[in-house]
Amino acid sequence: MNIIVADDERLSVEYMLPLLRRLEPEAEITGFTEAEDVFEYMERNRVDIAFLDIEMGEYSGIELAKRCIALAPCVNIIFVTGHSEYTLDAFQLHVSGYLLKPVRSEDLQAELEHLRHVIPRHHIRVQTFGFFEVFVDSVPLKFTRTKCKECLAYLIDRRGARVTYADLAVILWEARTYDPSVQANTQKVVSDLIKTLREANLEELVIKSRQDIAINRSLVDCDYYAVLDGDTSRLDAFMGEYMSKYSWAEYTVGELVKLKEKVLGADRG
Repeated sequence: MNIIVADDERLSVEYMLPLLRRLEPEAEITGFTEAEDVFEYMERNRVDIAFLDIEMGEYSGIELAKRCIALAPCVNIIFVTGHSEYTLDAFQLHVSGYLLKPVRSEDLQAELEHLRHVIPRHHIRVQTFGFFEVFVDSVPLKFTRTKCKECLAYLIDRRGARVTYADLAVILWEARTYDPSVQANTQKVVSDLIKTLREANLEELVIKSRQDIAINRSLVDCDYYAVLDGDTSRLDAFMGEYMSKYSWAEYTVGELVKLKEKVLGADRG
């Protein structure tokens, strides 16, 4: 579990950290006093719970929460503040909870026990260099259909961008028209994928609406994402192959080849 505390008053952060560490001794808990540091951290790390002050420098807590949710749609936002008048605005965002300062340990415990979003119990590792595989606690995830696996692979390749079902049909079936038959086949693949994820307790790995679907990027440990986030050491495992079975992945292969050549050139220089 990864927890952050954000408050522009350092004393408030220092008050919250030991409380949380006593309640969640195995969690990774990090404190911040600057909003931009929060955003930078969340771009590189999965965050399960964010305790946010309502007023954070130039950002209001509401604005801060909206940015956090944009970065991690399933993050549990819990406001911690001395301003009770913000309660309505907070709950209109559908946040997980709301605490008034000074925070009591028992109130904090209650919020941790009633989170809005379930925290994944598994480590999800996605391998894209070479063949595409998904590992749940080091065990390969089994897919009922090869198209389900390809569907998830494409969502990973899209890096969290929403994909319409019509666009997904082009990838899965090379369909030029999204007729009722193609639509039904595409919806069946998506339904089977959701079922596979649900049975593995990974339902929140994808974000689904009536029109589109996306990967929840914040929940996965992915070699490709790590490289994009600046960990170029992960390129050592890239040998010119990326999601090898899928022709639509060739564009990303080209981008990775260019990036690796750039990194190697910098090392030689």
